[in-house]
Amino acid sequence: MNTKKTAALTGASLLAFAWASVASAQETPTAVDEVMVTARQRAENLRDVPAAVSALGQSTLEAAGVARAADFVALTPGVSLVQAAEQGDAQVNIRGVNGARDAQASFAFVVDGVQMANPAAFNREFSDLRQIEVVKGPQGAVYGRNAAAGAIIVSTVEPGETFEGAGKISVGNRDSFAGDLRVAGPLSERIFGSLSADFRKTDGFWSSDLGGGAVDRFEGYNLNGRLVARLDEKTKLDLKARYGELSAGAIAYNAAFALPAFASVTATPSYYEDVNDHRFAFQNNVPHTNEQQAFEVSAKLERDLGFATLTAWTLYSDIDNDLVADGTSASFGFFNASAACAASIADLNAKGITLPSPQYLAPTAAGSFFGPYTPTACDGYQYQKRDQSDLSGELRLTSRSDQPLRWMVGAYALRIDREVGVATGLDGGGEVPRALYVPASSAYSTEQLYWDDFRSDVAAVFGQLAYDFTPGLEGSLALRYDREARKVHNLVPAAARTKYIDFNGPPYTGGAALNPGLDATINPGGIKDQKKTYDQVQPKIALRWKANADWTLYGDWGIGFKSGGFNSQGSAATVNLFVNPVRTAAGYKPVTIRDDFDKEVSSSFEIGAKGRMLDGRLTLDAAAYHTDVDDMQFFEFFVGPFGLLRAVSNIDEVRIRGAELGLRYKASSRLTLEASGAYTDSEIRKSSVRPDTVGNESPYTPRYTWNLAADYVHPLPENLALHLRADVRGTGPTWFHVVQDQDNPTVFELSYGALGRANYGKSRRDAYTTLDLRAGLEADTWSVTAFGKNVTGERYLTEVIPAPEFGGNFASPAAGATFGVELAVKF
Repeated sequence: MNTKKTAALTGASLLAFAWASVASAQETPTAVDEVMVTARQRAENLRDVPAAVSALGQSTLEAAGVARAADFVALTPGVSLVQAAEQGDAQVNIRGVNGARDAQASFAFVVDGVQMANPAAFNREFSDLRQIEVVKGPQGAVYGRNAAAGAIIVSTVEPGETFEGAGKISVGNRDSFAGDLRVAGPLSERIFGSLSADFRKTDGFWSSDLGGGAVDRFEGYNLNGRLVARLDEKTKLDLKARYGELSAGAIAYNAAFALPAFASVTATPSYYEDVNDHRFAFQNNVPHTNEQQAFEVSAKLERDLGFATLTAWTLYSDIDNDLVADGTSASFGFFNASAACAASIADLNAKGITLPSPQYLAPTAAGSFFGPYTPTACDGYQYQKRDQSDLSGELRLTSRSDQPLRWMVGAYALRIDREVGVATGLDGGGEVPRALYVPASSAYSTEQLYWDDFRSDVAAVFGQLAYDFTPGLEGSLALRYDREARKVHNLVPAAARTKYIDFNGPPYTGGAALNPGLDATINPGGIKDQKKTYDQVQPKIALRWKANADWTLYGDWGIGFKSGGFNSQGSAATVNLFVNPVRTAAGYKPVTIRDDFDKEVSSSFEIGAKGRMLDGRLTLDAAAYHTDVDDMQFFEFFVGPFGLLRAVSNIDEVRIRGAELGLRYKASSRLTLEASGAYTDSEIRKSSVRPDTVGNESPYTPRYTWNLAADYVHPLPENLALHLRADVRGTGPTWFHVVQDQDNPTVFELSYGALGRANYGKSRRDAYTTLDLRAGLEADTWSVTAFGKNVTGERYLTEVIPAPEFGGNFASPAAGATFGVELAVKF
């Protein structure tokens, strides 16, 4: 997006690397530190693991200022993150395999040996970090549920026998503030504890022009407690609890229209806009607000039985997440006849407020052209709710590691209760309610509603074997069987009726059911309770050859699995009523959205090499992989005369191929240099939902990512040191939908004919590069660090969500340059 700036940025970074190399050329070379990981559920040297693992140790995490998921994802090649709509919604893509909103993540998220089942648990504040491992490729046989793309394993510092504490505060631009405090130590001879708290606040970068706060503002805190009890010499009990709250902005999106014929006929280029050139303006009249409360408590028991270690853990998690924002569909004129709509237009005209092109404000709603999230009451409001509580547990028996045959067996169980709702309501001109159903007697009555209660019962058994055929040759086999029984119960009031929205088109006169699935003429069977069971055997086979003390070669093959599930009930009726007639009239096949979606199964083969050279000063990790995904789960928004619909469908066949390379060079005891990169080639081979997308790329998959890092420590008098670090991250071009460089019919064709046809050739996010810098003065017990993220202010997009039948994209901007100062103390 900023070619000259990117070139200058990269050049400056390389000059910094060269300067640091010269400055430390006289230093005595030292070897790169050996890294121990738990990628196979036991402690091993990183070079001995037959899988691609990116491991970030405590020193790297502290030097890079890692505090949020985006921080360590940016240090990991082949991994990308999107978090824009809400705080509980983080889309992680690993090697072309992505999670799906309203379904499940594509990776196992494990904290201190306990697997988190709620996808919303990932986007948290990370403190007391000891190590983060990102294991790539299918890990279902090892880590189980949803580990189709890999596993992210977080280890924190345990309280020990020495009393200690640490604190950190930082201040930055945009009125940003962050702080955390931790105390830990012995409570008795065998019991050790820690307490910690963190707080983060920022006013954000993207403020609403009409007040209501920035759409990317954030304020949140967490309280953490931990007790570790050494019950005897062979038994340890680890108890943890966390409570957190946050209040943040939400739905940080603008519309970028994709209607080339409209642009040509009206001579208005903004009707057909490159998303990368969009100039963002937020004019919402409803404050976009996201609230979340999280509570977690876990217990883990480890006992040395001599011949093996018994590990048992249980976790209870409850995360409630909701948001309120402007509506998305004023273009369809649902509420043109409402008094609040007319009053808001009159007020805006009196104030002389104009709308971003191609939108325009006329004296009446019928004479205006609106996109989503307008400052009028004509678009109503949306309220979304996702509450999940879950109870899980695992029992595992792991053999000793100092024997030729190593094994592990175990069982896992999980119960999930999840309530999900999306509502469109009337905007009465004041503060809108945070409720899924508001009766018709209210000025904020509900006009469209998807609201369901989901229950899942999961059971799994698993085992692993690893055998040393020779001192240098190891073969391993892992096997897991997962079974998920799912149920759904619809909560939409069947007798409730709308005031304005109906199923006959304009002029809207109301009287319809809140959900098309409840209309007997549209869906004669109505919405009934459903239940389905999904299961899968997940093997993984690996062969590892230690050619010598410095080099390891490996190959592995495995199956990944993500359970199927249910969409909001009424999804199929909505798409069949409003979307598919437009597609068939235009000569396109219908979009086959169902009220349920299928399981996702992937088969992946990988070969790799890990080695060290130059007396251990240079390490190398290389891998190449091929993955075939059947029924890849894909999430999309549908926007139209029905309001807003969120739905998951399946892409029948996706092929993904790629390669990764990572280098770490210890130039001296003072200077460490790192370089890594990943390239991914993906292709949709078959799609029954959208057949015209065959040949397109896997959505949310950057073509490539690359990283450069330099970490330099220069000793100073009085036991002080100057610590400098630079991180450069490059991310390749990215499509975010299966509909890519092609035409697509829209609901506007009902009124405007061929003028309403959309083209999405300008919907791909451009490649971008960011630079982060840190410079600090350090002593044994304190440090002061100046930091900058995206210091050149690179303009790029966090996410682009095409709504193919709406005729445009929902684009979200990334934050600008962030600068600040951090003070840290240890005692």
